[in-house]
Amino acid sequence: MNIYRFELKGYLGTLWIWILSLIALLFMYMAFYPILSDGAMMMDKILENYPEELLKAFGMGESISFATVLGYFTFTFVFVQLCLAVQSAYYGFNFLSIEERELTADFLYSKPVTRRSVFVQKYLAAATALLLSDLAVWIGSFLAIEIFRGGNSYDFGNLLILLVSIPVFQLFFFSIGLLVTTLTKKISSVISYAMALSFGLYILNAVRSIVGGELLGMITPYYYFEPGQILTSGKLNLRLTMICVFVILISNGLGYRLYLKRNIHSL
Repeated sequence: MNIYRFELKGYLGTLWIWILSLIALLFMYMAFYPILSDGAMMMDKILENYPEELLKAFGMGESISFATVLGYFTFTFVFVQLCLAVQSAYYGFNFLSIEERELTADFLYSKPVTRRSVFVQKYLAAATALLLSDLAVWIGSFLAIEIFRGGNSYDFGNLLILLVSIPVFQLFFFSIGLLVTTLTKKISSVISYAMALSFGLYILNAVRSIVGGELLGMITPYYYFEPGQILTSGKLNLRLTMICVFVILISNGLGYRLYLKRNIHSL
């Protein structure tokens, strides 16, 4: 029984909807750039009257300008991050709960396969689905920018660094979802948990932007990978990235150990 292929086939059933939605979101927002870029100076003047805290909550800062391609893309990418977070968290919360919710554990564990093998193959299937989403965002971002930049130049290297950060960002939400699903008895509504985690951490980062300080930011990956900071500086914050990787490793390790010992409910 090839669990990897079976699981991946299950992801592919809805993955194309995620991919098309992400690409459509990129093109929809970037399509307005040629219009806004003509009056970008006026737009920047208008934004100067907005509270700085409000702009930061939407990924904009003093050094970000709608007149530049990457400045406008910063605003666009915030919504892409939200979608990626929901998708990743959904996969994480659904990692184990689907067997318990649909009562298929008896069938799965009656096969000549160890729990370790089940975990690894299910994990690889989810990681493959997330990677396909990454590729869609990478390709969609480059195409949307090239089509709608209107001859304006941008720093390709800075954009590449932001896009490369996506897999780590996704794995954070996936790993937290995976850990939670091994700690809870049963998750009846996966999408509710995924939305709560994704939007909750986003709101937390917005609050951090308003009140200031770094303590709240340590809890949310939106702070680790702020599009405005990455596209402006052209580099990742190494300390915050390592914290994110540490959380991912710990969550995966604990989730794996708990999965092996878990009494999975079935028929």
